[in-house]
Amino acid sequence: MSPGILLSFIVGYFLVLLVISWLTSRKSSDNDTFFVANRNSKWYLVAFGMIGTALSGVTFISVPGKVGAPSGDEFAYFQFVLGNAAGFIIIATVLLPLYYRMKLTSIYSYIEHALGTWSYKTAAGIFLISRVIGSSFRLYLVVIVLQKFIFDSYGVPFAVTVLICLLLIWAYTFKGGLKTIIITDSLQTLFLVSSVFLSIFFICRAMNFNIFEAVDAIKTSSYSKVFFFNDFLTSHFHFSKQFIGGMFITIGMTGLDQDLMQKNLSLKNIREAQKNMFSFTAVFVVINIFFLSVGALLYMYATRYGITVPKTDYLYPTIALKYLGVVPAIVFMLGLTAATFATTDSALTALTTSFCVDFLNFNKGKDINSKKMINTRHYVHVAFSGFLFLTIIIFNSINNDAVVSAIFKVASYTYGPLLGLYSFGLFMSGRQVKDKLVPFICLISPAICYYLSANSAKLFGYTFDNELILLNGIITFAGLLLSSSAKTKAAVVH
Repeated sequence: MSPGILLSFIVGYFLVLLVISWLTSRKSSDNDTFFVANRNSKWYLVAFGMIGTALSGVTFISVPGKVGAPSGDEFAYFQFVLGNAAGFIIIATVLLPLYYRMKLTSIYSYIEHALGTWSYKTAAGIFLISRVIGSSFRLYLVVIVLQKFIFDSYGVPFAVTVLICLLLIWAYTFKGGLKTIIITDSLQTLFLVSSVFLSIFFICRAMNFNIFEAVDAIKTSSYSKVFFFNDFLTSHFHFSKQFIGGMFITIGMTGLDQDLMQKNLSLKNIREAQKNMFSFTAVFVVINIFFLSVGALLYMYATRYGITVPKTDYLYPTIALKYLGVVPAIVFMLGLTAATFATTDSALTALTTSFCVDFLNFNKGKDINSKKMINTRHYVHVAFSGFLFLTIIIFNSINNDAVVSAIFKVASYTYGPLLGLYSFGLFMSGRQVKDKLVPFICLISPAICYYLSANSAKLFGYTFDNELILLNGIITFAGLLLSSSAKTKAAVVH
């Protein structure tokens, strides 16, 4: 596949996004438009666009690659997906009604109301750190593919490739923000979903399978085991660890994350927001089945034709771009680009929103749409683009793990304290935390979890996986409880 053809495609793709940006922001580009799309989004567009944001390039590349990983993953990831679905339902029925009742722009404003200012800033700070790291990981994944299959041919350094990607994302989001992203993410999700189905079609055609033969081949292959119930103590893949971890990581990374919740808060009312979440959940589960199926078919193809792939994350791009032909290569690049940029553009907008509202107090007695405020938002938007750039460069120099594992490992440490903070606010309304101690509690809890994760096999004969996020939340909750006292009657009434 010619690097020039792929590069031409990428350029054309971004021209389309820039046109959409101009159309959506030409009448209004103020802060209300950027932050919450004037609370006038269509629920079905949000639901469809969230698929691309939630899946990202990580799912697109790493999930198929891990199906045949030496660690024996097979379809174990689907246990995690079922936990995700349970988490989405909890978000729709518990968290969204709370956010709508309080008419929030930043979801972390709830913590200020429930626990105090230091707790509020801590929660928002955790999100900023978590989302910068997570979004950098996701963008890094697509950049290494672009670098390997396009830009290396032209002698372009990795850092320049990263800079080009971030400049393009900044260009189509800096005016319209969320209003633009609702449309671009829907388009990018369409590309992503189409590329998955087309990839299955092209692989099946290359292996002379019809759809029924492909299903049968996947079922009878060595890659199709879904449920793992053996060896609870030491196995990473045990159903309970994957399901519980999937559920609480979803609550943390989606329900307590400004990025995905910001889209829900752009809808007219709670009824539409819940319709969005329920429909999104159903499609999310189904599309992940197809991603796992792509992985099984790719490994069968590699085995049949003697293809050796040095790293699981390179399985899909290597076969799609080198062996299946021009059209499948374009389809793959379309899906990968759509998946990754759908995640990064909304993350950049959410980071800008959270910092402006939570740290610059845009929502407190000021004209949010004044020229000064809009200019400030622009500076913040540029600054976070710079942070993403630096984080990706650092990550490129040290990463040696599968990206999907790295993201959820980081999530277990950074989103766990958010679980503890929100749980305490929801269930312990009669107690008042010592607000200034909260940042220290939220640092100590991940440190304890890191120690336990590194030493639990030796100490207890137990191996942690994604369920570590629940333990992190429990430790944070316990720390808040121990440092709290009963509220006075005056405080309760207030």
